[in-house]
Amino acid sequence: MNNSPLVRGYEVVIGLETHAQLQTRSKIFSGASTAFGAAPNTQACAVDLALPGTLPVMNRAAVERAIEFGLAVGAKIAEQSIFARKNYFYPDLPKGYQISQYELPVVQGGALSFWLGDQPRTVRLTRAHLEEDAGKSLHEDYAGQTGIDLNRAGTPLLEIVTEPDMRSAAEAVEYARELHKLVVWLGICDGNMQEGSFRCDANVSVRRPGAALGTRREIKNLNSFKFMQQAIDFEVQWQIDRIEDGLSVEQATVLFNPDSGQTRAMRSKEDAHDYRYFPDPDLPPLVIAPEWIARVRAALPELPAPMAARLVSQDGLTPYDAAMMTQSQALARYYQATLAQCGQAKLAANWIMGELAKRLNAAGLAVDAADLPVGPDRLGALIGRIADATLSHNGARQVFDALWAAGRSDAQAQAAVDAQIDRLGLRQVNDSAALEAIISEVLAANPKSVDEFRAGKDKAFNALVGQVMKASRGKANPTQVNALLRARLG
Repeated sequence: MNNSPLVRGYEVVIGLETHAQLQTRSKIFSGASTAFGAAPNTQACAVDLALPGTLPVMNRAAVERAIEFGLAVGAKIAEQSIFARKNYFYPDLPKGYQISQYELPVVQGGALSFWLGDQPRTVRLTRAHLEEDAGKSLHEDYAGQTGIDLNRAGTPLLEIVTEPDMRSAAEAVEYARELHKLVVWLGICDGNMQEGSFRCDANVSVRRPGAALGTRREIKNLNSFKFMQQAIDFEVQWQIDRIEDGLSVEQATVLFNPDSGQTRAMRSKEDAHDYRYFPDPDLPPLVIAPEWIARVRAALPELPAPMAARLVSQDGLTPYDAAMMTQSQALARYYQATLAQCGQAKLAANWIMGELAKRLNAAGLAVDAADLPVGPDRLGALIGRIADATLSHNGARQVFDALWAAGRSDAQAQAAVDAQIDRLGLRQVNDSAALEAIISEVLAANPKSVDEFRAGKDKAFNALVGQVMKASRGKANPTQVNALLRARLG
């Protein structure tokens, strides 16, 4: 278990259930489209509407996405799993039950590791099971009534359930971020939290250290990492207040209100027996042959954690830099293409996390945007000019700004960078004879600084460097200036 600071003398215990909408063209048990944004009830077929005589048919692509996830987290893929009916009444559930998995899920066990600050963490997974989504109730446009949109009914979900291994809101958020990164990296979920493609339920309880688990309350449908942090933090304080006041915490399902920053009870929390699970008679057991698992394993991309480890051992990046370069497949590709152009791993990572990230955020662009003004070829060429001392770091920032403003062109990357260097007059002076001449003039004009340096005042040396840089109009190579100046001053 992870050791985390107590909150007012209580240990926080958190488990997460995450619904990841699987990227398939059709629904889990019907051929209806899963595209987002269609007019209400235009993408719900007879199966989704539960019309009499209709039967579900399993979507092979949804199963394959579940296998990919299971392999990525080191879980067991069940050779045979069972679909069950989860019975409850809700207006947007046409059948009166949801097809899910209960006793025999397709993905069993596994774990997800991540960093919380500079501390490694691992959260055990209980299971990941396939199920269908419900429809959506619409309240805003119907005064005194509720509209029902069944477009989402039958959309394939993978519900990923953890053990109660997390001990703070911050840890839960980092786990959720890592899970989000993984499912998007694999391409099994688009991760769009605003559209509900990735949403989390947090089971939260508190206890005195060493005591039995407390009564948990489930915070439903958290669709942003910020709200998750706020909701869990509020819920923890609320539960501790109840206990400190001598009151009990009742098991319940609660909702988080972002406007008030508070949770409120929605209904008493159901247990499994309340749903009256039983095997769905319309669906045979899901049988996954070992050969299918082997094919999926062979097609998996390099995963973020192994890739980050490789960037540390192969490229010499720090673990932090490697983690940043593997935040997404698109970012990893950009880094690798930049490195291939310049051969400077640390510089590439620094520029991607610094100037490039700043520009992307300001412009609202993705790192793999087709019209990205500075692609990895140009950034690599620019970094190459820093490495070969053609440019100072400050000059390189000016060239980067110019390249960004100029936008994409058909010009070859190195030629485009060199043209901006010359246009801006930023090419560094690396000629030793020319620098020696400038240094001689500066030393002759600043005898006081020379005497102060020789008397042991380091600030005088910096002043002399500044004078040389000024005399060269900022074009002198600072490293070379330092070396030549020290040699002259003995």
